[in-house]
Amino acid sequence: MDINKLLEGFLGSQGSAHPSKPRGHSPVDQIRSGLPGGLAGGAAAGGLLALLLGTKAGRKLGGKALKYGGMAVVAGLAYKAYQDWKQNKPSGNEAEPLNLPKPPDGSGFDVDHDRDHAGQDFRLALMRAMISAAKSDDHIDQAEHGHIRDQIKEMGFGAEEKAAMLDYFSAPADPIEVARLARTDAQRAELYLASVLAVDPDTAEERRYLDELARQLGMPDGLRDHLDLEAAAARRQLSAAESSSETGSS
Repeated sequence: MDINKLLEGFLGSQGSAHPSKPRGHSPVDQIRSGLPGGLAGGAAAGGLLALLLGTKAGRKLGGKALKYGGMAVVAGLAYKAYQDWKQNKPSGNEAEPLNLPKPPDGSGFDVDHDRDHAGQDFRLALMRAMISAAKSDDHIDQAEHGHIRDQIKEMGFGAEEKAAMLDYFSAPADPIEVARLARTDAQRAELYLASVLAVDPDTAEERRYLDELARQLGMPDGLRDHLDLEAAAARRQLSAAESSSETGSS
C-alpha cells in the first residue's frame, strides 16, 4: 500500500512539493513555510479531511491545522504537551505552536516511522482516529457519505489504497477501536491529540466521544489537559493568521 499517496489524498497535496510555484506571503503561507523540514507533511488545499470537516457548521480550525502541517503537527504538539506534563510546566502558551520543532530522535514521537499495535504504519492509525472523531456527532447524512465515497473512487488511488480509505470512512465512530491502535504512551497522546484537532469539540456528542477515548486510552491524570491546551493554541495561531490574511486581502 502506498501510504504517502493515502495521506496526500486524506490531508491534501503538499504545497512545497512544487518548488517552481512561488509561495505566497500571507500569514497562513508563513505558518506553512515556517514548518521545519519534515514537518510540512500535508499542506495546501483539498483532501478528504477537508471534505469531511466541510460538512460541519462553522470553521474547524484544528482540521485546517492538520491540513497545513500534516501528521507531524500531531507529533510536535503531543511531544510538547507530554514534556510539559512530565515537568509540571504550563502548556499552550508558546507563540507559534504550529511551528514547533520536530521531536528529537528516540523520544517516541516519530509518526513517520512508528508502528501501531497491529504493526501498521502509525500514520494510518492517526488518520483512522481523525475520521472516527470527525464522525462522532453523526453530522454526515447518507448523501454526504455518498459524496465522500464518490470522491475516494475518483482520486486515483490504487485498488488497495481505495479499499482502505473506503473502509476507514465507512467504519462507525468507535473510541474503543481507536484506543486499541496504540502501543505506547506517546502513541496514546498522539491519537488523542489528533482526535481533538479533527473536531474542535463544540457538541455534546464530540465531547462524550473524547471523554470515552481518553478513558479507553488510560490517559494519565493531567496529560489530557496539556494536550487540549496545545490543540487550542494551534487553533488560535491559525485563527489569528487567517483573520490577518482576510484583513490584508480586503
